[in-house]
Amino acid sequence: MTIAFSHFVGKTTMVSSSSSPTPISPPTPSVFLTQEELKRIAAFKAVEFVKSGMVLGLGTGSTAKFAVERIGELLQQGKLKNVVGIPTSKVTHEQAMSLGIPLSDLDSHPVIDLAIDGADEVDPHLNLVKGRGGSLLREKMIEGACRKFIVIVDESKLVPYLGGSLLAMPVEIVPFCWKFTTERLQILFEDSGCVAKLRTCEKNDEPFVTDNGNYIVNLYFEKEIGDLNAASDSILRLPGVVEHGMFLNMASIVIVAGELGVTMKEK
Repeated sequence: MTIAFSHFVGKTTMVSSSSSPTPISPPTPSVFLTQEELKRIAAFKAVEFVKSGMVLGLGTGSTAKFAVERIGELLQQGKLKNVVGIPTSKVTHEQAMSLGIPLSDLDSHPVIDLAIDGADEVDPHLNLVKGRGGSLLREKMIEGACRKFIVIVDESKLVPYLGGSLLAMPVEIVPFCWKFTTERLQILFEDSGCVAKLRTCEKNDEPFVTDNGNYIVNLYFEKEIGDLNAASDSILRLPGVVEHGMFLNMASIVIVAGELGVTMKEK
């Protein structure tokens, strides 16, 4: 695989070997790396932006967990001091607690210095799809309150447009009359071939319930949905909708790990 960075709009930087996170060595084209290894490389690079005394937004998901793990490790080593974490989910809260990371919330720290999180999709303009893990509301609240938001992904998350992976774009909704809301979401994007499905649990096929006690509807698109800001407004105007998984104009930096190395895209 190679990294399709040419479609990015703005400044793209190839991270040199000397600035790669330790102890992980930068990948080379002749070395095959697993997706998990690529995620760890991106996460470690993002944590290099963390400084002592910062208030940090701690992301959720398979990539963000490596960043949280690294922050805890640096605290234990004394290389970081006086940081405060604000977790984006109950799962991240538990992980951070187990690592000894001091925690707080937005009520106590309404402005966050830096947030680090993964993404399910990244388009050429650094717009994101997030929330396939179910934490999109808290993620958007916390990452919307930060001075700098660093997104960490492996190259498989790069798409030509949001929805381009043909996988879910999640929308968090209230449980009340969820079928009604689901149908209205599908009708809203019928021109894009939208199929809306309630997210269910694999074990028992019961509705998936978020940390906030809500349901999630997954939207699947056959083609582009057009103006993203207009799409966002249309979704949020529907009664019953809490929040959607499009994170528009929020990312400050996207760090992408691929088999050719680590690339950093800045706005």
